[in-house]
This record gives sequence, C-alpha cells and structure tokens, in this order.
Amino acid sequence: MGEDGRRYAAVIGPHDADEQTARLALAVGRGLAEQGFTLVTGGGVGAMEAASRGAREAGGMVVAILPGNDREDANPWADVSVVSGVGHARNLSVAASADVVVAVGGGWGTLSEIGLAGVLGRPVVTLDGWRLEHAGTAPGELHHASDPDEAVRLAVALSAGGEAPQRS
Repeated sequence: MGEDGRRYAAVIGPHDADEQTARLALAVGRGLAEQGFTLVTGGGVGAMEAASRGAREAGGMVVAILPGNDREDANPWADVSVVSGVGHARNLSVAASADVVVAVGGGWGTLSEIGLAGVLGRPVVTLDGWRLEHAGTAPGELHHASDPDEAVRLAVALSAGGEAPQRS
C-alpha cells in the first residue's frame, strides 16, 4: 500500500487476447476497482484494454505505462498515460508500480512481467494463463486463481501483506 493509503494492482496479459481472456480481464479490472485499487497496465489493447475498461466502468482510476513515446497509443480507458520510450523494458515499471500483480492469460511479455514482479517481491496471481511451479519460489509469491472473483480476493489479501486465503 502506498504512503497515501492507495492500493495499486497491475493487470497484465496479452495484447492479442482472445474473447475469453478479454472477458476475464474485464471482470478482474472491475473487481479490483470495486475494491478500491488504482489499476496499472501496459496501456495497450487486448487484456490491458479490457481490464482498463472494467476498472473505469466501475469508477476506478487507470494508469497506463506505455512502451513508446506517443501518449495517443494508450487505450481509451486510461486516465493517466505515462510514455516510457523504452519498449518492453516498460514491463519493469508496470510490475514495480503495483502492490500486487494479476496476470490474465499471457504470452512472453506477460511472463517477463511475472518474472520481474517476482524479482521485486511483488505477489503474483495468475488466471487462465501461465501456471508456474518452481522450487525456488518463496511461499506467498505466486498464486493461481480459478476465476476472476478468486483472483480479486487473492489480490486484496496479498496487497495488504497478508497470506492468501485458503481454498475451501
């Protein structure tokens, strides 16, 4: 949680999201906004746009961290657009800006953001995408959700520095 009491959640996922992934990202973005999170995304299309739309429709704030130099590349649901001019390296800024990261679906860019979040000690929740198991992963860093509601519940618990709720 930020010093100002705000909570930030990054929603990451593929720019070429299929309909199911976009639907899941929309629900996650909406749920996180309803829980009071400021959403951080890579600002583009696909899962990022769907999550941004869900958050804005729920009255939330959306920050887009863009890979290029043109603010016009942000999806229309972004409230704040940050141009980074560093290409895929902007993934570090997305992960670093969040208290918790939720990965919906995913390709190689999503995997890089998951890895960067792990290096930074940010908890990660995955939904319908990468399922990572690694002996070196510390408990509490990587969680798998079965649906958007569970992803949001996990994000809320993990962003507060708590443990993930046990599955029933």
